[in-house]
Amino acid sequence: METLRGKHASFMDSAALAERLAVYSTIHMDMGTGDGRYVAHVAQARPDTFVIGVDACRENLIDISRRAPANTLFVIANAQALPSELTGLAAHISINFPWGSLIEGLLNGDVGLMAGLMAVARPNAVIDVRLNGGALAEAGWELEAGAARVQAVLAANGFVMQPVKPMPTAELKPFPTTWAKRIAFGRDPRAMVLHGVRVGEVEGISYREEIAISI
Repeated sequence: METLRGKHASFMDSAALAERLAVYSTIHMDMGTGDGRYVAHVAQARPDTFVIGVDACRENLIDISRRAPANTLFVIANAQALPSELTGLAAHISINFPWGSLIEGLLNGDVGLMAGLMAVARPNAVIDVRLNGGALAEAGWELEAGAARVQAVLAANGFVMQPVKPMPTAELKPFPTTWAKRIAFGRDPRAMVLHGVRVGEVEGISYREEIAISI
């Protein structure tokens, strides 16, 4: 799979990735990570956690990937076609304020995206999805209806979902992503949070029991 550090791209196989991960107690995977700010924040807050940011756009990642903590990795990939090297790794998956093809995939239950999320998630992995009104409106959905739709899609694809909750402006403003700040101070500061847990087993992969805590 292709990884990025500053302007330097390289390729990492499963063995090299396993070596990087060996000393960390848990793995957090951020899909559609944008400029990588959230990945760097989680990594700094939790030095025992290895944080992987996945995004198809390398240009936005150049700055933060250059100076991110050692417990980070930035993977250049489309969320609808995740690298096989990531299979069975994530104890925690986050998707923060998706737009474009990622939000369309969540709304429409894109086969590649759903299969990828289930493939990278360990049994009992936590998933957090944060949605904003503007992005859903661009996709043709009202906030509440769009959030309910994404919740139903995830529930139909192996995640036990909790009730959808609003994300007030007071939570948006300090949330460590660039988009959260833009949303909080923009014309439509409405947002919702979805929280769930992956159920089922993955054949041929063994796991340690871990507790994932949301950020």
